[in-house]
Amino acid sequence: MGVCRARQARWEAEDSLAGLEQLARSAGARVAATVLQERDRLDPRYLIGKGKALEIRDRSAGVDLVILDEELSGSQQRNLERLLGKRVVDRTGLILDIFAQRAQTREGKLQVELAQLDYLLPRLAGAWTHLERLGGGIGTRGPGETQLESDRRRIKTRMAKVRRDLEQVRRHRALLRRPRRKVPFPILALVGYTNAGKSSLLNVLTHANVTVQDQLFATLDPTLRRLTLPGDRVALLSDTVGFIRKIPHQLVAAFQATLEEIQEADVLLHVVDISHPHAEEQQAAVEAVLGELGLADRPTILVFNKVDRLGRSPFPWRPGSGRVATSAKTGAGLDDLRREIVCCLNGGATAGAAVAHEAAGATASG
Repeated sequence: MGVCRARQARWEAEDSLAGLEQLARSAGARVAATVLQERDRLDPRYLIGKGKALEIRDRSAGVDLVILDEELSGSQQRNLERLLGKRVVDRTGLILDIFAQRAQTREGKLQVELAQLDYLLPRLAGAWTHLERLGGGIGTRGPGETQLESDRRRIKTRMAKVRRDLEQVRRHRALLRRPRRKVPFPILALVGYTNAGKSSLLNVLTHANVTVQDQLFATLDPTLRRLTLPGDRVALLSDTVGFIRKIPHQLVAAFQATLEEIQEADVLLHVVDISHPHAEEQQAAVEAVLGELGLADRPTILVFNKVDRLGRSPFPWRPGSGRVATSAKTGAGLDDLRREIVCCLNGGATAGAAVAHEAAGATASG
């Protein structure tokens, strides 16, 4: 269920809802139907209109779960669940569930747990409204408020413990990086929108065997592999978690340790699915997150992947241009990419945002 707000392009709301459907399937759900409502403003009680909520209730026999393409407040979530008589999850909760399924390393699991606790904490209010609450003051608190405060305290204590454990992981990773820094191998990081083909490129470039699935967030934990470049030059190539639009702020904060792999990189390989109808918007979403991480000025090569779906290369490769068209599936453009990496490491120019958007936009419209 999505909402198209006033002054929002309908295609943008439809694309976001399509992304939510992909997320739901990635989480293992079977999608019965999608609904998009146009509203001037979000309803403070239900987020969607009450009439639309009642319509969904009447049409959703046999449905176990309703997913909203917005972040719900705790009260909105409870109000919808009471009205619909079904479990309700918002976009953030769905993404957190996927991350919980996919995280494999101790670090990844700790990061997911921290994000889940941060998401849960403000939603505890009202969980104990079935118990009596008395007036304020010492000795007058009801059992509901006592339980609420107890749960909040336990969650905050656990969050503090997880943060300490994550800090230990970060220090351990820093120790592991010290020998790496002493070896004169440049570090490259694959970044990009989720499902753009980063893991496929890692596999074909380094003969790795990391998980590749046509799913969002198939890869969560960072992977580092050796890459041989022209002239027998060696680099280390890292694959990282993919980005999305409307990424939950809890995940940006909680995955700071994983994103350190990107921050350590000498060159970023920004992988863009050039066959996607909204490739330019996906590219802009990734650039926005990189900007939040202070990486907007890091040397970057734009890798326009999946050109096999276009049936042609959208532009010829020029050394030092900072952009390459590739296909991890057919191998097209991979030699050009290796040569462009060498050029970049030797001080060659990298593609600017204006050139990048022009290329993506021209391809999407063509």
